[in-house]
Amino acid sequence: MDLSIVIPVFNEQDSLPELMEWISKVMSNSKIRYEVIIVDDGSSDNSWKVIRGLTYNYDPIRAIRFRRNYGKAAALQSGFETASGDVVITMDADLQDNPEEIPELYRMIIDQHFDMVSGWKRKRHDPLTKTLPSKFYNRTVRMVSGIKIHDFNCGLKAYRQDVVKSIELYGEMHRYIPVLVKKAGFTRIGEKVVQHQKRKYGISKYGYKRLLTGFLDLQTILFLSRFGKKPMHFFGSLGTLMFIAGFLAAAWLGAEKIYFTLKHIPRVRVTESPYFYIALTAMIIGSLLFLSGFLGEMISRSSSDRNKYLIAEKIN
Repeated sequence: MDLSIVIPVFNEQDSLPELMEWISKVMSNSKIRYEVIIVDDGSSDNSWKVIRGLTYNYDPIRAIRFRRNYGKAAALQSGFETASGDVVITMDADLQDNPEEIPELYRMIIDQHFDMVSGWKRKRHDPLTKTLPSKFYNRTVRMVSGIKIHDFNCGLKAYRQDVVKSIELYGEMHRYIPVLVKKAGFTRIGEKVVQHQKRKYGISKYGYKRLLTGFLDLQTILFLSRFGKKPMHFFGSLGTLMFIAGFLAAAWLGAEKIYFTLKHIPRVRVTESPYFYIALTAMIIGSLLFLSGFLGEMISRSSSDRNKYLIAEKIN
């Protein structure tokens, strides 16, 4: 198989028939052997019924339905696990991603030997509530990750197969796939300006909460990329520094008390000084942080962080 097209779906019953017709028309003009993998992320409308109908009309469709909504990251992960194409392309089901871009994205992976090519919606047809936060996060991630692309969250992306088989998506990490790809050791990350369509059916699935969740996800990915497999390096180092600072402060108070006692200089008891309790607290917190790092090391070596999800039906 040359190409796998992975499409996560959540309540897109109206757009699916038009999308499949568009993809079929584009791919009929190429010699690329392809499959379409549609992952229904627990839709509450008739999306699965529409998908089942499409599998009878279009031969290269494979479909997966989750029992409930797990999120886009889980849908993409399931699609990546199922994909068999040498190149994997992802796109949204809302018709805002243009299937006409597929052949060129495929060519960039095959001929230009990119590990991943991310779409860049230079001209977007979205409200300011989506475009302004997107610009902020894209600029921030670009600065901290060193990946020189403009649109990290564009749904239209292309990958080599070994790339998608080497990364794991969970939570809301689909926004930072390029960071995960780089972390996995794939550094040839390219970008292509893609045409962005106006939404034709339904409403956007993202609201104001993405402002907070996007920031928290960014902190998570930065922490995991540096300390995910070595939590002791973070918690242990911070805990050791705090314990040493508290111990030295307590030692200073003790030495000071001994000195004044030997000199017969009146001095309040050590336990009456607020600095004693600050030092004691620092030592306790330092010990807890060190213990957290130790437990984190044990957990990271004995458990898998892959997200689990239940599949209700699967059509091969």
